[in-house]
Formats: sequence, C-alpha cells, structure tokens
Amino acid sequence: MNRTDNFEMVAKTMAELEDVLAQELIDLGANNVEIGKRMVSFSGDIALLYKANLYCRTAVRILKPIHSFVANTTDQIYEEIKKMDWEQYLTLDKTFSIDSVVFSDIFTHSKFVSYRVKDGIVDYFTDRYNKRPSVSVTNPDLVLNMHISGTKCTLSLDSSGESLHKRGYRIDSQTDAPLSEVLAAGMILKSGWRGESNFVDPMCGSGTLLIEAAMIALNIPPGIYRDVFAFEKWNDFDSELFSDIYNDDSSAKTFDHKIIGTDISAKAISIAEKNIQNAGLKNYIALEVKPFEEYTEAPQPPGILMTNPPYGERIKVDDIEALYKMIGERMKHVFTGYSAYILSFKKANFYNIGLKASQRLFLFNGPLACEMRKYDIFAGKLDDQ
Repeated sequence: MNRTDNFEMVAKTMAELEDVLAQELIDLGANNVEIGKRMVSFSGDIALLYKANLYCRTAVRILKPIHSFVANTTDQIYEEIKKMDWEQYLTLDKTFSIDSVVFSDIFTHSKFVSYRVKDGIVDYFTDRYNKRPSVSVTNPDLVLNMHISGTKCTLSLDSSGESLHKRGYRIDSQTDAPLSEVLAAGMILKSGWRGESNFVDPMCGSGTLLIEAAMIALNIPPGIYRDVFAFEKWNDFDSELFSDIYNDDSSAKTFDHKIIGTDISAKAISIAEKNIQNAGLKNYIALEVKPFEEYTEAPQPPGILMTNPPYGERIKVDDIEALYKMIGERMKHVFTGYSAYILSFKKANFYNIGLKASQRLFLFNGPLACEMRKYDIFAGKLDDQ
C-alpha cells in the first residue's frame, strides 16, 4: 500500500459519544464521515489510521475492513475466508487472534464464528505449505475482528489491539469504580471546555477526569503513553511515517489556568497522585485530601466543575440523598460564576441537588444509562435556579 492510498475505516466508541468521535475524526482530516451505532465510519490514508489511534480521545479501537460478504451458514463464512489472499497479512511464523461480534438470528455463537474464521485461515496455509500460523490470545502479531449483522459479514484488521481506553498512565490499583478514560474525555469534550478556564473535580477519585482534562488543555495525544499499537506488527507498517506522527509536537498548547482535584479519601488522592505523575502532568494538576462540604471558596472564576459522584449503586453510600443535597448546596454557595457538570444515574439524585439544569446529556458509564447535567451557577436564591 502507498502512503497516499485511501481506504475505509471504522472507529468504535461508547454509546452517545459517536458525535464527539465524528468531530475528532473530521478535525484529523477524515473523509466520508458517517455516524453509526457505537461506531463512526470514515476514509483516509495510512497516516490517518496512525493518527486516529494516537489522537482520538473517544475511540476504543480503529478497524480496517478487508473483506465484506453475505453468509447464511458458518460453512459459507469458512469458504469466504479461505479464498482470501492471506499472504498479504500473515506469514507462517506469525500468530493471530480473532474477535467476533455477532448481531444475528442465524449466527448465535460468536466463538463458533471465530473458530470457522480461524479454520479458513489455517486451511489456506495448510493447503499450500503443509504448515500453518498459530493462534495466540496473548500478544498476537495480527488481530482480526469479525462483525456480523444479520447475514452481512465484515472482516477487519484491528489496528489498535488493546482497547484505546487503556491509555497506559494508570499504574496503581484503582478506586472502587474508576471512570473509563474514554467516557471522561467524552464528558469534557461534550462540555466544550478546551482549557480556557479553571477545571475543578471535588470528588476526583483516582484522577481520570483531571488527567484527561490536562491532556485536552495541553493537546497531548492520549495514545502517547501506550507501549504498542497492533498496526506496528503489520506487514506494511511504515515506521518512519509513524515516528514522524508520534514525535510531531507542533499542535501542543499552553495552559494558563488551574486543574484542581480533591477527594474525601486519602487513598484515592494517593492513587491519583501516582497516575498523574505517570502521565507527566504533576505540574498542571493540584491535589488535596478535602471533602466537598469543606469548600468555602472556589478558584477565581470563570471555570467549570465536573465530577462523577457515587450513585449509590457500585459504591454504597450511607445517605445518598444527603450527599446530593450537599453537592447542590456547595455548588450554589461556593461555585458562583462556574458551570457545573454532574454525572449520575438516578433521577432522584439530580432532584436532590435542588438546582435547575440548563442542559441534559445522556451517557453510559459501563452498563448504566446515566445523565450528565449542566448547571449554570449564578447568584440568587436556590429556588430560582
């Protein structure tokens, strides 16, 4: 493949972040951008594939489709896979793995689909050489993704390997329910904050929102901390091109405001401290063990407050109603001039905040269908808001 050749790609993401990811891809120069369910399809060259892996904050993986077909049986899948030219992608001494995602009444077992794809690849080589490449579930040389919707089958090369939400800066055992890095980045990007004011998380846990905020403010690529991407083992990997992209810091920004994280838990702050240090961001983020209710003044506005309090689901809280009433009271009395963004699960939690939201954004935190509500904090009576 030439550097300038264009091809189709698919970026996978979390539900409700498709619009943010589409904009990220457009900003990187992607063409033919189309939003789907938990995915965005687009086209571009090999440089864009490298950039999408390195720069997209809300992508979980970047796929390169290599064969699409219709099948009604697993035998048809086997035949379609076997007739491909596998020497473009694999050699006998390389290992591979297959991940199948199936939405179909015909194909109900994703593992059996993976077995048939594997059989087709293995038999392609066995028929020619009497030898076969091996399957490896840990650290394979080629990662394949099989997607079936009804009878439509798409086989793709997975260019990312390990999910892109695993940035590589988390180094310690986490707090009870850490926020996904992709969700944290999506929350910040949806708020419109790009580093032009202060950022405060008064219930910061292990620091994910703080780290993602600092990376956005400084325009640090989220993939910069990762050890390896799957495309680095491809036959046509262009190491010189990737090195140029990886080492290009021309889009770096300066940040002149404060990012502040506090938490009631000393353990959480200790973990956040290590993660922030590992991300190389300790000069940009201030941490303190401090309960939210002890805030008496906010950093000079303007700024935003963004936090992911306990919902009373995965983390048990003795009095969840009192917690959310306290959050609303502190936001109202301390954070005048700020916009506040609260991610939570139950409507009752928002009701207990006691403030009127100016915006409601729907998001998923793992399997939980959550909302992030925006509150514009201005002077006046609590009931007026």
